[in-house]
Amino acid sequence: MEVVETIEAMRQARRAFGRVGLVPTMGFLHTGHLALIRRAHAECEQVVVSVFVNPTQFAPHEDFESYPRNMDRDLALLASEGVDLVFAPASSTMYPAGYNTFVDVYGVTDTLEGAARPGFFRGVATVVCKLFTIVQPDRAYFGQKDAQQTVVIRKMVRDLNLPLEVVVCPTVREADGLAMSSRNAYLNATERQAAPVLYRALTAAQQQYLAGERDAGTLRDTMQQVLAHEPLAQPEYVSVADLHTLQELAWVGDSGALLSMAVRVGPTRLIDNIMLDASRAGAGSRASPR
Repeated sequence: MEVVETIEAMRQARRAFGRVGLVPTMGFLHTGHLALIRRAHAECEQVVVSVFVNPTQFAPHEDFESYPRNMDRDLALLASEGVDLVFAPASSTMYPAGYNTFVDVYGVTDTLEGAARPGFFRGVATVVCKLFTIVQPDRAYFGQKDAQQTVVIRKMVRDLNLPLEVVVCPTVREADGLAMSSRNAYLNATERQAAPVLYRALTAAQQQYLAGERDAGTLRDTMQQVLAHEPLAQPEYVSVADLHTLQELAWVGDSGALLSMAVRVGPTRLIDNIMLDASRAGAGSRASPR
């Protein structure tokens, strides 16, 4: 496995590769990242993993400095997975002195995480666009846990005619349902025990939907009620949104919907989501209101 830190070294290595799969990460890898790498191995000739904690997606009050990092551990995991190349640039490499060019994706960034964290998706879209330009992958792999991010990146790729395929892989969860995330490392033992309440809330609403409920307000209320039973859980938002526009719905139609939420468990901010699939819903769904 080769590790490169400069753009020129990355581009030089890319010239010798065939069909490349890119897995962008911010490091502190977990099983969810490894699942993306394994999918990339199955579909591509070479796998490149980027490890870069991107400063432009953190607001001044957020956890950029304290974000968990362990490069030695990450490199050992990546080597064990047979990764061909790791791109681990410094911040000054990605954002040199005088840098002042950013990518804004409008519309799908106005709600949910975009509303809660202004400027977040500007940073995400910018760094991902730069990684796509530098690595020139044929496919790039992302997890469904960051559902809004996948919508934003797919729109950016489509709008800018970038020559690659965005592959979204299922959320990988702990045995109790907690979505795997690097930020789970912040949870103490009591908070970790409380954190699966997000998944319980999502699945409670999903079961209602599968049983025929289509009123989005009812589904939101169900999620809120489950969260309210956990004293450590403080919701920031609970959403039932259109899968493509991410606008809030009053009624869930035949195309399904995205259930999502951001919840603080103690001081740690967690996100999770489930997609409602109309093809799995029961035949006894209620008629749409006139």
